Formats: sequence, structure tokens, C-alpha cells
Amino acid sequence: MLELEKRSPLAFPITLKDGRILATIGDAADYLSALNADQRERGYWKTAILMFNNAMREPSYLRIATINMRSALVYDRLIDDVGP
Repeated sequence: MLELEKRSPLAFPITLKDGRILATIGDAADYLSALNADQRERGYWKTAILMFNNAMREPSYLRIATINMRSALVYDRLIDDVGP
């Protein structure tokens, strides 16, 4: 069984408008842990966090977790709405 670690790659990298790239589980975890209280209350961020928690227990969820994170970033206009 594949185990995910901080250095494990996401299903695909996500480039933010500010030029940062989220490419690993660690990048995503750091980003999610830095969300402010207002963001954490938004349904799409709650879903992204839940799916990453699920992916850590079951790595087959990593793709959907990455997609959910990308969607949350689009909703907050932190990335452009173009394909992965």
C-alpha cells in the first residue's frame, strides 16, 4: 500500500497567482494550516481539508483531494480557472 508523506507529490501541481507552486502533500498541508478562521468556515475549504485527511488514511483519495484544493483556490480567486 502506498503511504503519503510530506514530500509525496500531489496528483498535479497547483500554481498560485502569486507564483507559488503547491506540488507536494507538505505544500498543501502548510497552505491548509495557514488558512484564516474565515476561510476555514467556508464549505469548499472544509471539503478540501476533509479530503486531504481522507487521502492521508487512503492514498487513492489523493486525486480528488487535489481537485478539491484546486477548486477552493479558484473560489477564492487565488488561481486562474484553467485546467490542472
